[in-house]
Amino acid sequence: MQIFPVFLPHAGCPHRCLFCDQHGTGGAEHFPDPERISVWLDQRLPTCGDGEIAFYGGSFSALPESVQTAFLKVGRHFLAQGRIGGIRVSTRPDALGIDQAAHLVENGVSTAEIGCQSFDEAVLTASRRGHTGDDIRKAVAVCRSLGLNYGLQLMPGLPGGGRQEALASLRQALALNPAFLRIYPTLVCRGTGLATLWQAGQFEPLELDEAVDIVAEQWLICRQARVQVIRMGLQDSAQLRWALLAGPYHPAFGQLVKSRLWRWALARAVGQDQAVRVHPHDLADALGQGRENISWLRQTRGLTGINGDQRVKRGCFEVDGLCHGLFLPMERSLT
Repeated sequence: MQIFPVFLPHAGCPHRCLFCDQHGTGGAEHFPDPERISVWLDQRLPTCGDGEIAFYGGSFSALPESVQTAFLKVGRHFLAQGRIGGIRVSTRPDALGIDQAAHLVENGVSTAEIGCQSFDEAVLTASRRGHTGDDIRKAVAVCRSLGLNYGLQLMPGLPGGGRQEALASLRQALALNPAFLRIYPTLVCRGTGLATLWQAGQFEPLELDEAVDIVAEQWLICRQARVQVIRMGLQDSAQLRWALLAGPYHPAFGQLVKSRLWRWALARAVGQDQAVRVHPHDLADALGQGRENISWLRQTRGLTGINGDQRVKRGCFEVDGLCHGLFLPMERSLT
């Protein structure tokens, strides 16, 4: 399903979280006008489609109702024409009370993306989120009661967080049965409170390799739980590259995560002078970006090659005639 994003930077947010720079990370500089958004969407939406208009970048349900209604009227217009299949918004969990969520549903919203970031109370406090883990659970309960589809957003590597916190927060998120997740490792951006801490030597972001390891573990758990992760890492943009000061950023972060999972799986199954066959569509991820997986596996396991073969099922690989599943439970292979 295609998403047509409309960015409303910081719109409705009651304060600025420690890490937040929506102008840099969202690729939008100014608060848009609903009429201009309508013209923009009219030029980009198909004549018939099941995609969604998405209002991102702020806490949509915390905006004044009149402002929400003006934007959602634009969405309902295209919904009525059959040019989209739904409307989604991103918001804070403490801005999804029953009245706020009911207003969204009454105005055509079908999906809410809830910015959890973490379920750890100390991490939430240190990040100046202004909400608790219980607020997340209450927001989900409200969505369920109204039949509002919901997904959750997580941010590994916030102050006070690490691998264990990231995995614990993921387990709590999955316990709420979200339709999907987004996972964004924490970045240090200009003009944020986190940048001040980093410049003072009081915050150290995750290294890229460490972030890839953590999110790969999270992705594997999500796959086993049959919960889709619709994005890993922030979308590349000129604004983000300008704003970025430090942290585990890579324009192809999602591919790095998928390749890391292939590395772990292959490392457990292959030995000296063996070759692996994968489906051609999986070949790039199995080889790794810049062929880093095949190089690593040759050096550490004696693997002779990774080759494409249409006969191999997607998400699987074959070694000496035996088929292995990429997403079966496994321990990480870190050596």
